[in-house]
Amino acid sequence: MSEDIFRTIARESEEILEEKRSEFISTARRVATEDEAMAFVKERKKMHPDARHTVFAYLLRKGTARYSDDSEPQGTAGMPTLEAIRRAGVEDVVVVTTRYFGGILLGAGGLTRAYAGAAHLALEAAGVAEYVPFTHFLLDCAYSDHPKIESELNRSGDVGEWKADFSDRVRLEVSMPSEHGEKFCQRMVELTAGRCTPVEIRRDMGLKLK
Repeated sequence: MSEDIFRTIARESEEILEEKRSEFISTARRVATEDEAMAFVKERKKMHPDARHTVFAYLLRKGTARYSDDSEPQGTAGMPTLEAIRRAGVEDVVVVTTRYFGGILLGAGGLTRAYAGAAHLALEAAGVAEYVPFTHFLLDCAYSDHPKIESELNRSGDVGEWKADFSDRVRLEVSMPSEHGEKFCQRMVELTAGRCTPVEIRRDMGLKLK
């Protein structure tokens, strides 16, 4: 597998775990840099200024990691959050958990379970996606072939997205994971009896939902 391919979360999420009247609000976001991760931590603190603790952990590609217990007993909050990210097998992710204290002490074991559990809920809700090589194709077709092509694009689970330009002919830009490119080109040629042959215009990295 190319070192450029990696797993991350599919979407931002927020989940709430309640434990002995304490409320743990855990959020997960995809980030690319430490600055982005810390900006999200500050954003969450601003959203919950009355919260007792704002715990975070992030894990970036190449192994860059950081966490904070934010005044919780050492090892009971930030590290369990980071371990939840690692167990999920994702990178370029920050998880922030805001705690509203409910008046009952949880103890070290209770705190560890609560922070790990809240992070797990947020990561599970965020889902998994994979950054993989994407290929972009240009399709130049007659109006008579467009309905068949559009139907195939709607039906296919391989196509990422597309956009169309209508002038004297229909021109579509279609993107998809590169692993599906050859099959897609063959299908378009067969569908139009050779009248429309996709032309590769560029390659980059894109997000493929799992």
